[in-house]
Amino acid sequence: MKTVSFSAMIDGTQADYQLLQGLEAEHVAGLPARILKALEGLAHSLDGYKIDRLQHSLQTASRAEADGMDIEWIVAALIHDLGDDLAPMNHSQVAAAIIRPYVRAEVTWVVEMHGLFQRVYFAHHLGEDPNGRDLYRDHPFYEACVRFCAAWDQAAFDPGYETPPLAHFAPMVREIFSRKPFDPSIVNPNSSDPAQDPALR
Repeated sequence: MKTVSFSAMIDGTQADYQLLQGLEAEHVAGLPARILKALEGLAHSLDGYKIDRLQHSLQTASRAEADGMDIEWIVAALIHDLGDDLAPMNHSQVAAAIIRPYVRAEVTWVVEMHGLFQRVYFAHHLGEDPNGRDLYRDHPFYEACVRFCAAWDQAAFDPGYETPPLAHFAPMVREIFSRKPFDPSIVNPNSSDPAQDPALR
């Protein structure tokens, strides 16, 4: 395989970086397949629930689809717990970072905040504050996150709920993660979130 000529980035040439740009494009094109593989891995993640984490993700997405939500919401519901294994203490932020370049700001914000908003259902059982979400009551996406958690996420632990397989959602995953990253017609170009600036990737 052809490689760059440098050992330190400052010494790279135009040809080096053109080579890397082409290889990166090939790597990015494989993202949908890697997302699907990562979702499959959730079947062997955190224990204790009546269904595994993959089934929870599929059920969350299925509930969003049944409610007539658009493809961005359905895929967001599907990948919302992808950070469980590598970032159990901030899994929501990891999932949001994965989907951020491909969906509108509302969807990203909800994925990023769903872990905090979910605490309203259980934190009091652990002697912790269940109302952390109240800090965001005036946020324009607050109600969307409440709905995400109430209607889809917290309800998606039912082994009796009819849930389609991952293959059903695979075309949606491919569509979302094959979009041009940070397309200003999709993401919010006026967001104050610096992570939406492709120059800062």
